[in-house]
Parts: sequence; C-alpha cells; structure tokens
Amino acid sequence: MHRNRQTKILATLGPGTSTAARIASLFDAGVDVFRFNFSHGSHADHRRRHRVVRALEEARGHPIGILADLQGPKLRIGEFQHDGIELKRGRKLRLDLDEAKGDEKRVQLPHPEIFKVLEKGSHLLLDDGRVRLKVLDCDGKSAETEVLQGSKLSNHKGVNVPDVVLPLAALSDKDRRDLEFAISLGVDWLALSFVQRPEDVAEARKLAGGQALVMAKIEKPSAVEHFQEILDLSDGVMIARGDLGVETPVERVPVLQKSLVRQARAAGKTVVVATQMLESMISSPFPTRAEVSDVATAVYDGADAVMLSAETAVGEFPVEAVTTMNDVIQATENDVHYRTMMEADRAVPEATAADAITAAARQVAETVNAAAIVTYTTSGSTSFRAARERPAKPILCLTPRLETSRRLALAWGVRPVLTEDARDFADMVDRACRIAKREKLAESGQRLVITAGVPFGTPGATNILRIAWVEG
Repeated sequence: MHRNRQTKILATLGPGTSTAARIASLFDAGVDVFRFNFSHGSHADHRRRHRVVRALEEARGHPIGILADLQGPKLRIGEFQHDGIELKRGRKLRLDLDEAKGDEKRVQLPHPEIFKVLEKGSHLLLDDGRVRLKVLDCDGKSAETEVLQGSKLSNHKGVNVPDVVLPLAALSDKDRRDLEFAISLGVDWLALSFVQRPEDVAEARKLAGGQALVMAKIEKPSAVEHFQEILDLSDGVMIARGDLGVETPVERVPVLQKSLVRQARAAGKTVVVATQMLESMISSPFPTRAEVSDVATAVYDGADAVMLSAETAVGEFPVEAVTTMNDVIQATENDVHYRTMMEADRAVPEATAADAITAAARQVAETVNAAAIVTYTTSGSTSFRAARERPAKPILCLTPRLETSRRLALAWGVRPVLTEDARDFADMVDRACRIAKREKLAESGQRLVITAGVPFGTPGATNILRIAWVEG
C-alpha cells in the first residue's frame, strides 16, 4: 500500500465510525493511525474497535497505528435551579463548594484544588471561554468574581484556569484505569491530556513501561512555558489548539503552533497538529477555504501528522473529510515552495554516529537522486531520526518488530514494513531492493540509500550507509 504523501493522517473513531466497513473505508481513504478517544465510550467499545483495526491490518498487510487519547481531569461547574442562567458583563457571581443548585448569584465549583491556588485578579474561563470571570476575592473555599464576558451558562460546563498551575496530576483515577486497559489492548501511542509539568509526562511513561510511546498534549499555558522539558521526556507532542486557544489569546495560537512544531522537529520528536482542522465537515461534505488553508499551513510547518476529531468520530461525512485532508496534503507537498520550507527549518544533526549517518543518507539520496532511503531498525529510533531530516525521498522502514512498525505509522514520510532482520550485507541489500520494488518506491535501475547497524539487530547501532542499485 502506497500513500502519495509524507504527512500522516490521524483520525478519531467514534459512534459513526465503528463498523468494520466504515473503518476500512477510512483507512482506504488515507488514515494512517486511528485515535481512540477515552473521553467517550466504554472499554468494551474500544476493545471492539481495536479488534476491527487489527483485523483490517492483517487483511491489508500493512501496519496501522492506534493512539489512545486519555481524558485527563475534567473541571466543571455544578447545576442550576433552572438548568442555566444568563450572565451579563459587570455582574457578580460567587463560586463555592456548596452542593445546592445555583442561581444568578452563585454556583457550585466542586474543585477545592482550584480555590487553593486562586488569587485576586486570577481569571476563570467557563464553557470554552464563552464566559470570562475575574476573581475579586478568594478565601480558599469560595471566590467572588466579576463577569468580564457574559453569555448563557448551563449545567456542568467546563472550567479553564489559565493563570495558575493547578495542583492536579494529569492522570486521574479514570485515566489510570484507561491507561492500564489501553496497554493491555496493545495500543501504540498514549496521548496525555492536561499536561502542566514535565513530571506529568514522567508519571505516564513510568506507567506505560515502554509498552507504548507517550505523546504530551500541549493545551495549557504552563505546558507551553515548560515545553522543552516536556518535549525531552515525551516521544511526541500534540498541539491541541482547542483548549490552547481558550487559555491563551486566540491570536497567539498560530504563532505557538509554528514555534512548537519547529522545536519538536529539531528534537526529532513526532508532532501532531490537532483540533478543528475541517470542523465544518461534521455537517457539510465540503470544507471552508479557511480550513483548507489551515491544514496546508500545518503541512508547510512540517508536522508529522494532522488530526481529525469530531469530523470522523460523529460527523456526517467522515470518509469525505479524510479524502479532503489527503488531497490537501498532496497538493501542498507538491507545491514547488514546500521543499524550500522543509530545508529552511532543518535542524543541525546531533553529535552522534546515528545522526551523522542519517543526515548523510538524506544528503547522499538527494545527490545521487535515489528512489528512497531504506532504514533497518529494531526500536524505531533510526527511522524517527530519518524522519527528522524531512528528506525529499520517501523513507522505507524495515523492522522485525510489529509494534515498531505500528508506532512508525505516525512518523513523517516513513513507510513501515514488517520483515526479518538482515542476516548479512548481501541479504540487507537484496531485501531492501525487493521490498522497495514491491512497495512501488523504486524500479529497476534506480538507486537506494540504505542505513543499518552492525551487528545486525542491535537497537540504536546505526553505523553504516550503503548505496545499492535496484536490479530487474
């Protein structure tokens, strides 16, 4: 199976896309990795979807990645006597721990941890930022606030606190149960919500135990502030622009997106741009021009993958959304300016043998006009480093480990193929040429640039580069 693009597509499964036929149609339309959203659905629902994806993987003979997206702590207000109130600018509203139903003057905020850190002048955002409150006074158990931006406010709306780091772990009790279940299923990536500190990622990595790669979702100002430390501990990051656009000024989001993608690329970490990419296609078969430009911008930035959320989980046109995203990526990558942008943001190789070989492979492939770069890898690190180079040639990853091939389904430009490890140099070249032809990445008479490690099968030992001719 061959995709005519380098940027990958991550799509969310949900009630509208749970059947074998619908999941197969999404994969055929271009999905590389499926996202299981643990904010919705039961473990039984996710288990059924997992079985369907793995059966599809076997039927298509191509690795398919699965990402489990953990919910994270959910902060919400309580209930109102009449299901909601109308808040106007300048009105006062008290938030407290009282379980009694609220009215125009007060409402429950059942999160004592928030009151512990609120200060005079702090801001609270309710209902995805539609309501903005400023704290006038706080005694540790309640807060008097002034409405800066009003709207109708109904039961159980979400709360964001952008100004402070909350004394909450990124993993709730539910998240811990979900993480354990996801690992038992055999998912390939874990996306961690509500990341505020590097310690949040460290805890998730410890619980994952190396059985899945960990992706930190960047959706809070504190995560942006500590981004480099979070990046160091993560295998990848997701720029979750929904909550990020609520807790930071919306005009800052495009600037942050470019900066975070650039830093992730420099570190060789997988980076996903997510949220509202083709939002209108939830109910329309066609995207807006602005949405198309948004997807293209993420591709120009060099993101490893772009994500569809509600568009495929509950939307009326999930296959059309994937097809549109696939077409936009292809058109963008075919732009004559695309390669210029990739090369302009290429990071300097780190001072390691593996990075030196990987950077040289990209340069040699371009110099001799090779058809593809072939990487032999066990852990996947060689192929992730090859993707960091954003080469003009496709990357064919050959690995003996199924879990590695699935994880690499999310990496920019990587075509993962499951195969036995090479026995010797002759077998290395022969296997690379045969598979490159089979995968339609090379034809007879073309050249391949091959990287591997000696002794064969040793993780992280990339130390040789070979140019090979593909014979008839």
